[in-house]
Amino acid sequence: MKGLLLRLSALDADAESAVRVIGFFDALMTDRADLNTLLKSTAALAECPVGIEAAGRGLVLRAEPSGAIDVAGPPAAAQIREYGDAVFWLARDAEPLSLDEIVLERFALTGAVLLDRTVSKLPAVGDPALVELVVSATAGIAERSRALHLLGIAPSAPLQVAVSRGTPVTRQLSAPIGDHTVSLWPGRADVDPDVRTGVGPVVPAIRAAESWRDACTALRLASPEEPVVRADELGGLLVLAERLRPEDIATSPDVAALDRIAAEPGGDDLLAILRAYCFTDSVRKAAALVYRHHSTVAYRLEHAVEVLGFELDNPHGRYRLYLALVMRALR
Repeated sequence: MKGLLLRLSALDADAESAVRVIGFFDALMTDRADLNTLLKSTAALAECPVGIEAAGRGLVLRAEPSGAIDVAGPPAAAQIREYGDAVFWLARDAEPLSLDEIVLERFALTGAVLLDRTVSKLPAVGDPALVELVVSATAGIAERSRALHLLGIAPSAPLQVAVSRGTPVTRQLSAPIGDHTVSLWPGRADVDPDVRTGVGPVVPAIRAAESWRDACTALRLASPEEPVVRADELGGLLVLAERLRPEDIATSPDVAALDRIAAEPGGDDLLAILRAYCFTDSVRKAAALVYRHHSTVAYRLEHAVEVLGFELDNPHGRYRLYLALVMRALR
C-alpha cells in the first residue's frame, strides 16, 4: 500500500482517477465478487485483455473487454504483476496508459484474495462434487478450471460427458447427480450399451457444461430399443429438441393420440411396438425386436392406426409417428 500511495502522489492530475480505480476494486471486494466478475470487470475498465495465470492451481484465464473469458496465458508484451504463485497481467496493443500501473496493481491485489477464496471453497481431490462442478452451467470458468485441475484434466483437453439412468459400470471420473450418473470421458465415451445413456459431443474440457447440456437432451430420447443416444448423431433433431417447449408439444394432436394409446390396457407395450416399427420399418423385424409374434404386432399396429388417424405403411406416416414419439419423449 505504501508503494501504491507513492505512485498515486506522482500521478498529479490523474490522482482523482486513480482514487476512482481503487474504489472500483474495493467495491468488487466489498461485494464479494468472484474471479469471473473480477476478470470481466477489469477487462472492461482497462479496455484491453487481462488475465490470471496460476498454473499450479489449474488457472490460466484471459478476459476480453467484450466480457468473453477463455483459457489462455499472457502475450509476450503484457504488463505483469506477481503475487505468491499467481501472475496477473494486462496487455494493451498501444502504448501503456498512465493508469495502467494502478489498474494492474489493484487487479493483482484483489485477484490474489479472490483466488484464495476460490481455492478454499472447492471440494477436495477425490470428492464426486468436482464432477458436478465441471459440468455445472452456473459454475464460473475459474471454478471449473480449478476443478478440472484437481481431476487431472487439462482445460483444453478433449472431453465427452455421458449421463446415464442408473449406475452403470464406468470409469472413475463419475458422480451421481440427482437420479443420474454423470461420467467424464477423454475423447469418445465407451459407455455401457445396455444402460440408457445420453452422450454429449466432444468439447474442450473447459466447455464441459455444453457437452452435459446436449447429453441430457440425448438421454431424453433414449429408449429400450435405442438405449444409447449420442448428441452428435442427432443432427437437426438436437436443435429441434432444444427449441421445443412443453406448451408447443401440448398442441400436437399426434402426441395426444399417443397419450390415449398409453392410457389403454397394454398401452406401454403398444408404444414399444410403435418405436420398434419406426426403427426397423418392418413388421417382422419389429416383432423380433420386442419379442412378439409378427401377427400380434401387425394386429396391434392396426389398432394404433385407428387411434392415430393416419397410416403407417408409408415413409410419411412413419416419419410423422417418429416425430410424435420424439416430441412425447421431450415433454
